[in-house]
Amino acid sequence: MRKLLVWALAALAPAAAFATPGQVDSGDTALVLVSAGLVLLMTPGLAFFYGGLVRAKNVVHTMILSIVCMALVGVLWGLVSYSLAFSPGPGPLNRFVGGFSFIGLRGVGGEVAKDLAPTVPHAAFMLFQAMFAVITPALISGALVERVRVKAFVLFVALWSIVVYAPVAHWVWAPGGWLRQMGALDFAGGTVVHINAAAAALVFAIVLGRRRGLKQPTVLPHNVPFAILGAGLLWFGWLGFNGGSALAANGLAAYAFSNTFFAPAAAALAWGLAELFFFHGKMSGVGLASGAVAGLVAVTPAAGFITPLSSIGLGAAAGLASLTAVRYRPRLGLDDSLDVFAVHGVAATLGALLTGVLASKGVNPDGADGSLHLLGIQAIGVAATFAWSGGLSYGLIKLVGFVTPLRAEEQDEWSGMDQAESGERGYITSDLESAAVDHRPPSVEARAPKLHHAPAK
Repeated sequence: MRKLLVWALAALAPAAAFATPGQVDSGDTALVLVSAGLVLLMTPGLAFFYGGLVRAKNVVHTMILSIVCMALVGVLWGLVSYSLAFSPGPGPLNRFVGGFSFIGLRGVGGEVAKDLAPTVPHAAFMLFQAMFAVITPALISGALVERVRVKAFVLFVALWSIVVYAPVAHWVWAPGGWLRQMGALDFAGGTVVHINAAAAALVFAIVLGRRRGLKQPTVLPHNVPFAILGAGLLWFGWLGFNGGSALAANGLAAYAFSNTFFAPAAAALAWGLAELFFFHGKMSGVGLASGAVAGLVAVTPAAGFITPLSSIGLGAAAGLASLTAVRYRPRLGLDDSLDVFAVHGVAATLGALLTGVLASKGVNPDGADGSLHLLGIQAIGVAATFAWSGGLSYGLIKLVGFVTPLRAEEQDEWSGMDQAESGERGYITSDLESAAVDHRPPSVEARAPKLHHAPAK
């Protein structure tokens, strides 16, 4: 009877209470593995979100730019990027970049990840982090759609994920990284993912220039249900993005999961109500979806450091800030196709800075309480990431431009990137089109009208 009572109490007690650092804990491992699956879903979700927002002739091309990151960055992560991000670097360089001890995932197996995740298998931690590396360059594509060539984008992403992403991940999350040692707080990737991607997206959009033939600085979404579906998948996957970053099935994970619901809810509400009462007199589906994404971005750095009440205020502020940026962007003449910077750059910057104000040790004893000092540290992290990503991205874009053209030909932009870049179409409107083999746009001669003359009598 006594043994039965002990067993029952153990079953009812929180799993984390019995987790021993240095030993694999099944509950913590389950959380991280499930969260990795949730984060993986975010990239196809992003493909639907972005795909719905472009014109019908570019939907396949837009979705390919997200899906190809799953393949390309995933392979590079296993070969080299994970080692550069999380292995110990040589001597003083460890403050800035990792070494080569995990190249090809050497030594990354079922044992605990030591300083990285003390109760989770190293392979599980590596896989979870791979999903962050995958979606980050996919975010960049939203600023380039409807005009960037797939070949140029693939080459840029291959270089960027190694040269830009891996070092920033090391700065913030690896033991010895200079921002981590300074005390910068980034629970799930506000700087590593969103500011990093937004800076690169802004620079790439400027280099590419405006899309041809636009009568207005924005285009109407061709498939609003796609965009709403994509936002829903992103929100669902983001629970693992933030919640799994606790790396343990404990109270901190509960805070992160809760904040990942409340912040986007408040942001979507703020965006929708602002549209309804102050701007259009209507509440749009795309606006609600975009607001939710802005709230998710803003709470990412803060999810494991603030209370749910604070997350509501943070989300509302992010929704209004991103809406303002989206409305102001056309005045700058910048063609950031899907407002990557206005949503991810603005909301992530706000979230990172307000983490320095709203953070509470009552939520996370390993964090800090909000203060002017912490706010300054957060500002340094934001500025350093913008400078690193923006500067190196510009250099990589120019390098890629020497190898292959960055932008599609004018005729391809007019006829649609789906035909030009993938040889596929998102929608078939007739039997004749479905039977066609060559989907290239007709030549000038083929488009010219043929004159039929009656035979002379």
